[in-house]
Amino acid sequence: MDELQVYYQLIYLQQKFGQGVKLEVLEPGAVGGRLATLRGGGADYEAGGSIIHPLNLHMKHFVKELGLSVVSAHGGLMGIYNGEEFVFEESSWYLINLLKLLWRYGLNPLRMHMWVEDILDKFMRIYRYQSHDFAFSSAERLLHALGGTLFTQMLNQTIEEAMQQAGFSHKFIKEMVCPVMRVNYGQGVNINGFVGAVSLAGVDSGLWAVKGGNKLVCTGLLQASKAEVISGTVVSIEPKIRPSRIGDPVKLYQVTYNTSSGLTGDTYDMVFIAAPLGRRMADITFKNFDPPVPEFPNPYHQTVTTLVHGRLNASFFGYQDPSSFRLDAIFTTENPELFINSLGVVSPVDGVGEDGKSPSQSHVWKVFSQEELSKEQLRLLFSSYDSVKVKKWLAYPHYSPPEKCPPIILHDNLYYVSGLERGGRAIELRPIAARNAALLGYHRWHGNRHLIDQQDLHERLKTEL
Repeated sequence: MDELQVYYQLIYLQQKFGQGVKLEVLEPGAVGGRLATLRGGGADYEAGGSIIHPLNLHMKHFVKELGLSVVSAHGGLMGIYNGEEFVFEESSWYLINLLKLLWRYGLNPLRMHMWVEDILDKFMRIYRYQSHDFAFSSAERLLHALGGTLFTQMLNQTIEEAMQQAGFSHKFIKEMVCPVMRVNYGQGVNINGFVGAVSLAGVDSGLWAVKGGNKLVCTGLLQASKAEVISGTVVSIEPKIRPSRIGDPVKLYQVTYNTSSGLTGDTYDMVFIAAPLGRRMADITFKNFDPPVPEFPNPYHQTVTTLVHGRLNASFFGYQDPSSFRLDAIFTTENPELFINSLGVVSPVDGVGEDGKSPSQSHVWKVFSQEELSKEQLRLLFSSYDSVKVKKWLAYPHYSPPEKCPPIILHDNLYYVSGLERGGRAIELRPIAARNAALLGYHRWHGNRHLIDQQDLHERLKTEL
């Protein structure tokens, strides 16, 4: 299950429905889900979502409310490798980097910054809308309310098509944009334009993480919501009607789940599903729904995280003298011969790094790949290593535009929280999707139709100042 999203959901539901609301979470695994740490080299390291954007206002708010500490995501020098040579290598001198970029790509890097900033400016409207309690009944309506036809069009074209349409060069897209997609989503420039733009925002400055691991937000939100966690796997959901002596019959949902003690269940007024729907993922049976709850095939993309405590083999990347190797991160372009998406030096979640050590010395490296690395591939990448830890993720949808986002409303009071991730999946989007679903559930429960699916909110709210 995507715990970060569901625990945001809990806190928002508590805020809207009040302290008297009874909240229960069905969770088969450990708290953290797709936010998790791996231990390597005597310390813990982020294995999943590792960095948070400075404009993630929901996350900043809860980190402050929970009393958690943050650490800056300090990046070292980065290089882009095409399988034969480095097409770009950062210098420790800003002016040299700027001249290198201008020489190879012209004004494309500056234009990309402005292009992404314009998209972020539109996207940031969601915080104002949600502060006024507005909600949207579908991912498409939410995105249209933020960026109009621009955002909905970006769902239906690749990031390559979107950037070519905006005038970016093929070389820049291939060598600078594609490597970012590969490190963030394990996919190339054939992912949809919206998630691609979100991915490019992740190369901004001011990125940070939660000291001790981003999963601490999950445990903090769980405690703050006072929800009860039931260790179990949902098997089926079925609508029920209970007669009432006064007024209309009460609509409920019978949720059947499997625990260590066997099959059991309970009834609920409202159900929010955060686990990715589909037979290979949640495998929930929806019984006796009229109309039936549709199938959501939505394949997920496998990314393998490998933490290696060792000494990088710089000669694999063309360096004859290992002592001259100064890169802390290597991104890659599309090349069928390459068996990695990226690799980079990582710091422990407690924020204590290894400053002053050369990248050619022993470090903990995080390697992203499509498949688990073989011993032969590890020997190619590293001249020596002490430990290897592997985590396989079905972390992101397999993006393939045109995208069709699953509905948020599955039934009267049955909601799918993860419907927005077909448009784009990032730590920034999860609390937004969670708050939207909580607001949507609250307004539909209380009949506040005037706060759902309102358009032209940007202009309307400006006139209210």
